[in-house]
Amino acid sequence: MATLKNLIQYAILLAEEIYTQEKFNITAKISDYFQFIKFRLTSLVVFSAVICFIYGSSNLDWTKLIWLVIGGFLVTGSSNGFNQIMEKETDKLMTRTKNRPLPQERMSIPEALVLASLMGVIGIFILWFFMNPLSGILGLLALLLYTTLYTPLKKVTPFAVFVGAFPGAIPPLLGYVAATNAIDVQGLILFAIQFIWQFPHFWAIAWVIDEDYRKAGFKMLPSEAGRDKSSGFQIFIYSLGLIPISLLPLMFKMSGNISAVIIFICASVFAFMAYKVYSNCSTKDASRLMFASFIFLPIVQLLILMDKL
Repeated sequence: MATLKNLIQYAILLAEEIYTQEKFNITAKISDYFQFIKFRLTSLVVFSAVICFIYGSSNLDWTKLIWLVIGGFLVTGSSNGFNQIMEKETDKLMTRTKNRPLPQERMSIPEALVLASLMGVIGIFILWFFMNPLSGILGLLALLLYTTLYTPLKKVTPFAVFVGAFPGAIPPLLGYVAATNAIDVQGLILFAIQFIWQFPHFWAIAWVIDEDYRKAGFKMLPSEAGRDKSSGFQIFIYSLGLIPISLLPLMFKMSGNISAVIIFICASVFAFMAYKVYSNCSTKDASRLMFASFIFLPIVQLLILMDKL
């Protein structure tokens, strides 16, 4: 508690220093904070947790749902913030990230550390005490895996994507656990769908921005050669794996026949798009798969939820 108190006191002093600067612009500062926490990505992550919370709830508790959104948003934003702190120098090298607040020095490292730390501590506190301790543990686990393993491994090995898939798949499980206070087969199926989905999703992104990643020394595609048949083949294989994984809800009576047919069609189309990446080794095909991946996961999760309702 003393450490948290000191952190809050330091944050207040730092805020006073920042907000009394002559050139301070509140709109620009808010925009920088949105970039720092990767607002759109964070919102998508929280969305999956919300869908699975509603799915796991026998009687929807709106107060707990609001706390889940706040806690999940803070923990995810903290993870993204620590990621940007650790990658400040490499972000300067990439076109996609060079205008972020840290590389452009619109935000100092102390300010970023305080912001990320406060969000992490408060977010885990909310998940632990306003949801249940298991939710807090999952939130902490996701934060630690993302920042201490996935982020540093990105420059070492393509295996980083496998490591990152674990914290990336925790949000739907966390949402389900927040509602049920238990990890069971249904929660693990929700975890498994998002876990497998991440491979074609992240590899499609990595294919599209491979040059940018190489500038920073990131090894994100499964093949050392980058955009080749080997990478395309693995994207295709994992996309194929999504078909049986996405049908597990039907096997365990989490969804009905109609939603299962729609999910099967979506997964099959997604796999075909992945095959096109393998067949053509085309950035255009990878871009199409990337955008399809953004749509595929929420469709599957919403269909499972609709059957429950």
